[in-house]
Amino acid sequence: MRLLSYNIHKGIGGRDRRYRLERIIAAIEHENPDLIGLQEVDRGCKRSRHDDQPRLLADLFAAGGHLFQLNVRSGDGGYGNLLLSRWPILASHQISLRLERKKPRGAQIAVIDTTEGPLTLAHTHLGLAEGERRWQVRHLLGHHLFLAACHGPTIVFGDLNDWRNTLAPGPFREHQFEAVATPPSRFRSFPAWLPMGSLDKAFVRGGVVVREARVVRSVVTRQASDHLPLVVDFHLEPANPTHDSAD
Repeated sequence: MRLLSYNIHKGIGGRDRRYRLERIIAAIEHENPDLIGLQEVDRGCKRSRHDDQPRLLADLFAAGGHLFQLNVRSGDGGYGNLLLSRWPILASHQISLRLERKKPRGAQIAVIDTTEGPLTLAHTHLGLAEGERRWQVRHLLGHHLFLAACHGPTIVFGDLNDWRNTLAPGPFREHQFEAVATPPSRFRSFPAWLPMGSLDKAFVRGGVVVREARVVRSVVTRQASDHLPLVVDFHLEPANPTHDSAD
């Protein structure tokens, strides 16, 4: 199975500042992911021609399940997180990660009915201050809705804005999550045209076996957004593996 995480910057190129959603679409299509988590997805904003990007992208990728979370309002529209799944979503929740006097942030929790069994995803876009991010991760991982959903294989991912890479040895390790995008020097994803920071990350627990993880570097991804996409190929361990008995 393949998961793609991508801050699409509303479909506006990081350097040319042009709205070209088709570049984002091309970048995603090239990777053919089963699960897609997008941050900074616009709906009804002038800068993106008042497009309903969540609906356009869900229709285009024929999502078996989709979930949009509007976090930041702008005029009659706004932007937020979009989760698309090739398979049905069995259960979902959306929680606020906003701190007072900070930009609104949120997380999406979804249990996906994959071909290998149920998988819990927590998709988010964290804040810009280190203390804010640490509070947000602890709030998410300790939230009763997250705890109710994450009894099996679980992936937490998104644009975590973790410039100093302190979340892996901090709150994620406290909750027994393993970092996927490591070492950070191999997963620099921002800014897209000259990546210096490993901001787009994924963490796994409970029977998620990662085959490969990589940042997608191409002509299209360097132009399409100010972030590069993160791709994770993985499978799920059987819930009750069988073992050959000795004769």
